[in-house]
Amino acid sequence: MKAAELIDKFVMNTYARAPITFVRGQGCRLWDDQDKQYTDFLAGIAVCNLGHAHPGVAQAVCNQALNLVHVSNLYYTEPQAPVAQMLVQNSFADRVFFCNSGAEANEGALKLARLWGKEKKNGAFTIITMERSFHGRTLGTLSATGQDKIQKGYDPLVPRFKHVPFGDLEAVKAAWDDNVCAVLAEPVLGEGGVVVPPDGYLAGLKELCETNDALLLFDEVQTGLGRTGKLFAHQHWGVAPHVMTLAKALANGLPAGAILAEEKAAALFGPGTHATTFGAGPVIMAAAGVVLDNLVNRGLVEHAEAEGFYFKARLEELSAKHACVSEARGLGLMLGLALDREAGPLVNRLRELGYIVGATQDTVLRFVPPLVVSREEIDGLIAALDQVLAEQES
Repeated sequence: MKAAELIDKFVMNTYARAPITFVRGQGCRLWDDQDKQYTDFLAGIAVCNLGHAHPGVAQAVCNQALNLVHVSNLYYTEPQAPVAQMLVQNSFADRVFFCNSGAEANEGALKLARLWGKEKKNGAFTIITMERSFHGRTLGTLSATGQDKIQKGYDPLVPRFKHVPFGDLEAVKAAWDDNVCAVLAEPVLGEGGVVVPPDGYLAGLKELCETNDALLLFDEVQTGLGRTGKLFAHQHWGVAPHVMTLAKALANGLPAGAILAEEKAAALFGPGTHATTFGAGPVIMAAAGVVLDNLVNRGLVEHAEAEGFYFKARLEELSAKHACVSEARGLGLMLGLALDREAGPLVNRLRELGYIVGATQDTVLRFVPPLVVSREEIDGLIAALDQVLAEQES
């Protein structure tokens, strides 16, 4: 039996998989088991920022696996140290906690917020989050998520989350009371439709939290690590949170997450208050070290910014040309094309033409390619997308 048949038979049916089995990749290219080539504008959902089969990542992982794979966080290991140092020295944070995924990072951030409310705000434990947000699939993070379809079937949810419209500072103010201990927000909505907030919004959230002695938590699981043309998306607005979560691109496809925090929040975690068995394992940290070196020292963030400007301009050309497109939006290489119809059929058609893209909120095409994407590859997608949009309108 083929891999797809075995997976369909033995794996729980939680994914609507495309009828394709990938077997290898290089840079922004993928090949399936029929040796058909595709250009990848999804990057494992904003994960493989350095592209597929990056030689530096591969070599670092192989070298580390030959020496030490796991001993747990009951001991020090060497690869964790430079990754922690680089994250702290290139961010607002004083300390970092490593884990395995975005959901786990957000779960830990929510625990920090609850500890903050308990110890600093007379037991306050309400957290304000945003409608159309996405923070993970654990019971805590799906309770924080502002999408009914994610929460359906899991009642009763974790209590004391208030959901307000994204980008609406007045709605946050209206929801505020003495029980609020934190605000959790994505600087740019990802699963919520690639939505950029209005100017002043993030600054207003920070001011509210500072004034009311609450924590501001930024979920940068998708937006962080160069995706938007800055190392972290909040840097576009010059507004630093008290706590930030990262994952997806941190180890270029290996499971890694992180919570970054100012000392006043980080100090709430002491021995025994939070932990993980696999977080910051030596092999994972070896990969993360290569990722951060490319982002911070080798110009990858600047490349993403430049190519993002070009890519968005090309998408805006399509928006002006095709009546079924309502808007091109996003930052850096986190871009979306809002349509007046279902995006799924266009995703399927583009795949037939050799391009892998995503869809979110039913009607938005999402483009999150590896940050190493070339202008030639962008132009190829634009030509294919122009053809598909024309087919939709014929």
